[in-house]
Amino acid sequence: MALRIKNQWFDNGRPKSAKETASVVAFIVWRVTQNMVKQMREARFDIDVGPQYFAFMREILGFLLQVVDRMAFERMGAEQRGEFTGALVRRVAEILEESEQEWMGPPPEGADSWRNQFIDFHNELGEAYADYGHGPDGPDFGFVRYLGSRIEGVMPAKDRHWVKDQLMAVEVPEALEMVRRGMHGALSTEPRPKRRATMSGD
Repeated sequence: MALRIKNQWFDNGRPKSAKETASVVAFIVWRVTQNMVKQMREARFDIDVGPQYFAFMREILGFLLQVVDRMAFERMGAEQRGEFTGALVRRVAEILEESEQEWMGPPPEGADSWRNQFIDFHNELGEAYADYGHGPDGPDFGFVRYLGSRIEGVMPAKDRHWVKDQLMAVEVPEALEMVRRGMHGALSTEPRPKRRATMSGD
């Protein structure tokens, strides 16, 4: 996969706040989700810009946020994890809202903001995914399969039979590997190698 993600944006060795880390990880999750949409389209799955596109995006973003929260559980104390996950969800909701406003305009009159709708969606997903496990190797089979079942509901009829296999065999493993690398880099306090000095000839 050609996607490159910047995940070390802070002063080397300086402890990062949960909010700073969440901002970096939110961007990573967003880029990984966009990349999955691109690859699914290249695999000839129909994901049209509009309500279907954003329904797909919400499902993938929601899934990855659940995974990242499980990773945070393994690496952070309860207070830090709560601060990190809260900031992460809010930042992803803001990024998604910017895109929804651009492509679909404001929500229907009387509806909540796109941002708050996604936060509510995330909270509902937390209950739905709570029954599935996550270990050192990532989410278990049921965790990923449940995502596939949800995605089936947002795809056109011609794609529903194949989309779960594509997600489970190709898209999700690649996405999870990028998110794992991103989390490692975002949480690391190890100094980065210095760039080589460049020399110019006469």
